[in-house]
Amino acid sequence: MNKHQKPVLTGQRFKTRKRDEKEKFEPTVFRDTIVQGLNEAGDDLEAVAKFLDSTGSRLDYRRYADTLFDILIAGSMLAPGGTRIDDGDKTKVTDHCVFSANEDYESMRNYAQVFSKLIRRYKYLEKAFEDEIKKLLLFLKAFSEAEQTKLAVLTGILLAGGTLPAIILTSLFTENIVKEGISASFAVKLFKAWMSEKDANSVTSALRKANLDKRLLELFPANRQNVDHFSKYFTDAGLKELSDFIRVQQSLGTRKELQKELQERLSQECPTKEVVLYVKEEMKRNDLPETAVIGLLWTCIMNAVEWNKKEELVAEQALKHLKQYAPLLAVFSTQGQSELILLQKVQEYCYDNIHFMKAFQKIVVLFYKADVLGEEAILKWYKEAHVAKGKSVFLDQMKKFVEWLQNAEEESESEGEEN
Repeated sequence: MNKHQKPVLTGQRFKTRKRDEKEKFEPTVFRDTIVQGLNEAGDDLEAVAKFLDSTGSRLDYRRYADTLFDILIAGSMLAPGGTRIDDGDKTKVTDHCVFSANEDYESMRNYAQVFSKLIRRYKYLEKAFEDEIKKLLLFLKAFSEAEQTKLAVLTGILLAGGTLPAIILTSLFTENIVKEGISASFAVKLFKAWMSEKDANSVTSALRKANLDKRLLELFPANRQNVDHFSKYFTDAGLKELSDFIRVQQSLGTRKELQKELQERLSQECPTKEVVLYVKEEMKRNDLPETAVIGLLWTCIMNAVEWNKKEELVAEQALKHLKQYAPLLAVFSTQGQSELILLQKVQEYCYDNIHFMKAFQKIVVLFYKADVLGEEAILKWYKEAHVAKGKSVFLDQMKKFVEWLQNAEEESESEGEEN
């Protein structure tokens, strides 16, 4: 008798092999195992982490990732929109989850560790977790305010630790949660948590990397998408660094425009008075500080000329040119910080344009005599505020002049004492 089964052309079905039966998609069975394990582990997050770690090798986390994360965060499976699917049966739900935890940083930090450990152990969960958080942000309306707060703090801590990428924040720009004001209040809590773990710089650079730096205004409805509203909202919430960041981002666009227009006017040799008037108006209109303008002016002034290629002639040409524009620079270098920025710009320029290497000291002295730079700024630059570019060459050039300044200062001090 032939052991091989002959091909059957009718609708007869073969018995399902054991292996295929296992492949059935059964999220509820998976849920029951996870919920039971979490309930047995209780509030001991160490035990929870251990349970999750060992269960991953028995259960298929890859197939049930969204169920796993729903339970760890909300305590039960979630239907589209964010409502709980618990079949009205309390054995299908766990209180040992993020939403039932205490509303404090410490609890959220501990939960963040559970997620980080789990994802380190099962690397393939990384993308699934990212998708889960994006999904939960879309469901924010379905959660209570306390649950939203916990999710915001948890997300902020995970962003700070690098477990989540900043790109997940795009979910917050969804119209229905923006309109309700949920996006903005959630973002504030999230950024606070992120900044409590890391500094403002790492937050803003992560936002830049994800190309979100220019989109933050979209956290507000269209009629409120302006820098003033954003600034007030975030400053009132104690996030002044972020409102400053947005202002700077906004002013970068403004600066490009300003630089273009300035360049035009200087190339046409507009009278200094007119240029001063124009720059002052632009500063007022765009709320630009002097420190933002001084560097632009220097760049435009240096771009307005075709420089001689010979080193011995270029210094003479530069001094003549800069003498003409010193009064313009003096108007916008009234603060110590502006003077330092100008000094650093001059240093960088002389370093980047090799013919100017020897002209640095002459330019600084010219600016000192023309009241563009004060001795305090020059001494500060010399001691600590210089940039790295060619510093040994420039500090060496300035040595004698700095000594002269210090002596003059000491003399005037002793004269003061004698009087």
